[in-house]
Amino acid sequence: MSKEYETVIGLEVHVELATKTKIFCACSTAFGSAPNTHTCPVCTGMPGSLPVLNKKVVEYAMAVGLATNCQINQYSKFDRKNYFYPDNPQNYQISQLYLPICHDGGVEIETESGGKKTIGIHEIHMEEDAGKLVHDDWEGVSLVDYNRSGVPLIEIVSEPDMRSAEEVIAYLEKLRMTIQYLGASDCKMQEGSMRADVNLSVREKGAKEFGTRTEMKNIGSFKAIAHAIEAETARQIDLIESGEKVVQETRRWNDDQGYSYAMRSKEDAQDYRYFPEPDLVPIVVSDEWLQQIRDNQPELHDEKLARYIAEFGLPEYDAQILTSEKKLADLFEATSAICNKPKKVSNWLMGETMRLLKDREMDAEDLRFSPEHLAKIIELTEAGTINNSVAKEVFEKVFDEDIDPECYVEEHGLKSDNDEDALRATIEQIVKDNPQSVEDYHNGKEKAIGFLVGQTMKATKGKANPGIVNKILKELL
Repeated sequence: MSKEYETVIGLEVHVELATKTKIFCACSTAFGSAPNTHTCPVCTGMPGSLPVLNKKVVEYAMAVGLATNCQINQYSKFDRKNYFYPDNPQNYQISQLYLPICHDGGVEIETESGGKKTIGIHEIHMEEDAGKLVHDDWEGVSLVDYNRSGVPLIEIVSEPDMRSAEEVIAYLEKLRMTIQYLGASDCKMQEGSMRADVNLSVREKGAKEFGTRTEMKNIGSFKAIAHAIEAETARQIDLIESGEKVVQETRRWNDDQGYSYAMRSKEDAQDYRYFPEPDLVPIVVSDEWLQQIRDNQPELHDEKLARYIAEFGLPEYDAQILTSEKKLADLFEATSAICNKPKKVSNWLMGETMRLLKDREMDAEDLRFSPEHLAKIIELTEAGTINNSVAKEVFEKVFDEDIDPECYVEEHGLKSDNDEDALRATIEQIVKDNPQSVEDYHNGKEKAIGFLVGQTMKATKGKANPGIVNKILKELL
């Protein structure tokens, strides 16, 4: 009988904070600039330069800690983590080992297979990011860009509480949503502002001891993380089954080729020769400062979800989708406040907005149209000024270019034809030209009227008011 195995997973999630400047200097944190343009003596590790802590970094770290039910250390310190790598200009990284800012928290996740479960958070600490190595295979050289060096990070270290890729993705989605709601980071994995290291081991089901773990570094998408977990689980089980030992090591996951390879043997804390950072004083968080952060916490996902169902009468499914992304929730609330038609706003966001996001391969975070313009489309449709098919056409322009829908409708002559007398004459002609459909309708085929409506819309170039068309057709038939 073959043995059954259990996967044990813990994550280290690195999140780039949304501050305008770096953690210890005044250089910009903007993404995508020319290499080495956001640098100074501090973030390039020049001798004699001194770090000065960015207060906003501490506030974001505390906000994330409170939102993930952590204890806040009101006395915390920075430490030096020593290692030698070309993208690490000082040959050490300023981090927190002994007294991190947050500890002992947890978030509740929900999975289809396992229901509700709490994933423990061991600690959250602040640190600076390293630079970025760019490998030029053509020239056979590596180049270094120090723009990212000194960008503020928090590292969220979970307990080894996850047992499947599904639980890992649910945990990461919950973290990302929480951090986005706080405004602490945009968590764009494609830009590296949220990255995960996966610590994974397998053991026989029912065993108390953990197996030997490996760490897969800096995986940059949910899909890649799920693939990496499945492949590494299978690799470790194969080793155990064939009587070999799993080696504790750091591995790199190659998502294109679907396998991981060893990078280096796994370091422990003592390998980094940590010691207290001599250039920075301890951080003392007063009761008043902590209370101020507590008071400024925004409404988070779970409270918002409950409120949307209670206050706006939305179905739970709709409310789940709208609150899953902060940008969607903000658009929903702002548009509803203008036009006071929450269900209509929800329909537009759930329908056309989601469709266009998928077509354009965009994230909700990339939406640029204003709530005023969506509200205007809803009002124009409700007033019968434009019909539904025109509204969809106009919305596509609003989605892409955020044009003023009212001006666009006026300029392109898209107003509905609400002139009953003119429409009656057109419809009478269509009824006359389609005796078969009229006969089918009289014989009980309700669908025949749909064909006649379609012919009317064709004749009026889509401008006829469908409500009036249906009314006149029923009278004539």
